Amino acid sequence: MPRCWPFRPRSGKEKKGSSAKSGKLPDSGSSASGSTLAGEVDSKEKKVKEDKKEEKKDEDKKDEEKKDEAKKDGEEKEKEKPKVPVGSVSEVKNIYKGASDEDGNWTWVDKYPDDVEEAAENEETATFAIVVRNQKSNDSRKKLEAHSIVVQSPLIRAALAEIMADYPGVACELTRLEFEAPFKPFVHRWAEFTKYLEKPDLDEKTREHMKLLADILNYEIGDNVRAFHDYVKNGVVSFKDLWMIFQPGTVVISAHAGPLSAFEMVETEYMANNCGKFLQVRCDCVDYGGKEFGRFQEAINIPEFIGTKKITGLKVYPLHFHEDREAVAAKLIKRGELFEKLAGHHYKQYSGKAITWNREGHEVECQISGRIVVDIDSFNRFSPWPVRYLNDWNANDLEKFRKHKEQLGLTDDKFVLPPYYQMLARSRTRGYSLKFKKWLDFFVEQISDVVWNSSAFDRLVLPPDQKELILAFSESQLAGSRFDDVIQGKGKGIICLLSGPPGVGKTLTAEAVAENLRVPLHTLSSGDLGSDPWEVERELNSILELVARWNAILLLDECDVFLEARSTHELERNKIVSIFLRTLEYYEGIMFMTTNRVEDIDAAFQSRIHVSIEYPDLTAASRRAIWANFLRGSTIKSSLTDRDIAELAELKLNGRQIKNVLKTAQLLAARKKSDTLDRKFIETILVIEKKRPGAPQQMMHYL
Repeated sequence: MPRCWPFRPRSGKEKKGSSAKSGKLPDSGSSASGSTLAGEVDSKEKKVKEDKKEEKKDEDKKDEEKKDEAKKDGEEKEKEKPKVPVGSVSEVKNIYKGASDEDGNWTWVDKYPDDVEEAAENEETATFAIVVRNQKSNDSRKKLEAHSIVVQSPLIRAALAEIMADYPGVACELTRLEFEAPFKPFVHRWAEFTKYLEKPDLDEKTREHMKLLADILNYEIGDNVRAFHDYVKNGVVSFKDLWMIFQPGTVVISAHAGPLSAFEMVETEYMANNCGKFLQVRCDCVDYGGKEFGRFQEAINIPEFIGTKKITGLKVYPLHFHEDREAVAAKLIKRGELFEKLAGHHYKQYSGKAITWNREGHEVECQISGRIVVDIDSFNRFSPWPVRYLNDWNANDLEKFRKHKEQLGLTDDKFVLPPYYQMLARSRTRGYSLKFKKWLDFFVEQISDVVWNSSAFDRLVLPPDQKELILAFSESQLAGSRFDDVIQGKGKGIICLLSGPPGVGKTLTAEAVAENLRVPLHTLSSGDLGSDPWEVERELNSILELVARWNAILLLDECDVFLEARSTHELERNKIVSIFLRTLEYYEGIMFMTTNRVEDIDAAFQSRIHVSIEYPDLTAASRRAIWANFLRGSTIKSSLTDRDIAELAELKLNGRQIKNVLKTAQLLAARKKSDTLDRKFIETILVIEKKRPGAPQQMMHYL
């Protein structure tokens, strides 16, 4: 059986006469000679490969040496060249954007691109009245559509200056006036455009140029214009054409972030998020930033809808679509007048919903009633909530302000809002709730003037001389007392300490004084300042600054918490006491401090207190006056006689307990549908009260 020998390539280095080179096969009868020959061939091939590797290494080494030599030569030549300072060559060096790789990365190169074509716009195209830049159309009815139109005719620019007057973003004074598809300005001002073409006194050259533009626009936006007029006629609109009804500069209305308000339209943009597509309408309102009035931009989103929708049913729509637009405008102007008057800081009454914010910064409604201070400047400085930064007025606004002042005959620098800008005024303002101790956003229409209680001080049960003293220092301080310390600005305030058991009228005294002087009363308790010394100092300084700005009275209730005598063990408390000592030294307003533990107050405060009044326990005569005062202020007519009141006054109740008893008795009378507050209702409440722990012993005997 014949054998098949594997083919082996011949090496160029094999010796002459070898069987491999001559092509002769080894003797088939000798297996040993065949093995020997195969081994020799493998050995020679291995040697050839090794020789080639050595040759390659030698070549690489030579290349490296050549590169090193070239590098050294280049460095030597660079050293020989004179060094040119950066930016000193008076020439322009052009570099070009290189090709991008697979990842989209590219760099700048020196080579001029090969595929650059000549610019389409040149000296020749500059001679034409209009240049239309065309592109392939996605519309099945057109092969091409305009990407943009360049107006170069000065006659057309002059005409458009009249047609597009006050249209934002269109500057007709430019040499090259460019409009991009979908040519929104022409859609919004199509009526003005066609009206201009119908002018009888229009010169022929202008008419000719304008006819060219009209033909282009009819082809490009004719369908949009017809759809726009159809929408206006029927009072509906589709989502894709929603932008057509929002012309920049027009007044739009929306119940955005409050009651119905007016805004000036700025621009629209189709956008999308996780909830779907929407049209964002950006518009300006008039706001007050604490120092000056200005514009503030709001973004109102209209979600995508199917088919058509009634324009007046949209979240925001132009005012001229409203069926009673004149009445709406008049109402908004009236509210804007109130908003303008609230600039600065004002002590007011409030009842209704207000706006606060949660930890994420989202608005949250809350119910508020009581006294407030409207003060946007202080809100921006002291509240933890975001500040509304306003935009400046534009040139058109300033011109309108100037003309309005001329019409009113005003010559001073006082800022006055024209009715149009009052209509755009924000529906909310910012301030502080004294009752709830919160910085809030208040609705302007819920703010009212304070209804003062003129009889509060007269009904205060105190000896006449004490009442006279309290009124004397309070009124003189508010009028601006000139008394000062050796060190200027030190000790200019008035601090009054009211001490005595609970329910004898300490807090009521401060409230009655504030009511009599018609100023705000800011109540401060331990929970308002925190516990850390640095926090106490920061909050105390902020509150004292606010009290001085508002010309308010400060009531430090249960002051012994802050002013307790210092000890050698409680260092943190000592720091707080020291902070109060230093701060009160330079306080310039009126402060009432109340305590029922006067013996615990640090001795250093005694020299800083100007008036100290101690309230003893109520006498029978005092209690009789308190019963009578509360019964006169009752919402239900009282049937109690003087004898009834005298007998009730024998009960050793404090003023707060008397108020609580009468309040509960009124509720019981209302439950029983009684027209009068009878003594039996009071007796019922007293029976319940005697079961309370710590009830007065006199009550037990009385019952």
